[in-house]
Amino acid sequence: MTKTKPQNLIIGLPSTRRSLPIALIRSREKVMGPIRDMLKASGITEQQWRVLRVLSESGPQDMTQISEKAGLLLPSLSRIIRKLRGDGFVVSSTNSTDRRRQAVVITPDGQKIIDDNLPQATKIAEELRHQFGAQRYEQLLDLLAALEN
Repeated sequence: MTKTKPQNLIIGLPSTRRSLPIALIRSREKVMGPIRDMLKASGITEQQWRVLRVLSESGPQDMTQISEKAGLLLPSLSRIIRKLRGDGFVVSSTNSTDRRRQAVVITPDGQKIIDDNLPQATKIAEELRHQFGAQRYEQLLDLLAALEN
């Protein structure tokens, strides 16, 4: 049986070991594993968690603001908000000056999800920061923020 050589890489395209999109996905999976484990007990998804965190941290927000802060596309966010509203974790109200806009607010039940998971979420964040090193952790966040611009 003859061995086949790997196909040539496309000129200028880095190998998958050095591909930024692939590296970001691998890193995301590594970071999200413990968070997903934490959320299983609460019965919410990581996307729902992000929405609740944004609302808890920033107060009432319109859909566009939530979408940007939580890193979610508007069609997905609409579905997530509908589910969170059905579960009693958020409420929506129409803006009095612009009837097309809605303000989404976290409810006490939604805030309880945040509060109940806060110790574990804080521990996960602290472990990651410690493992990576505080200075490198902050540098990584700064570099990722620069990619957004």
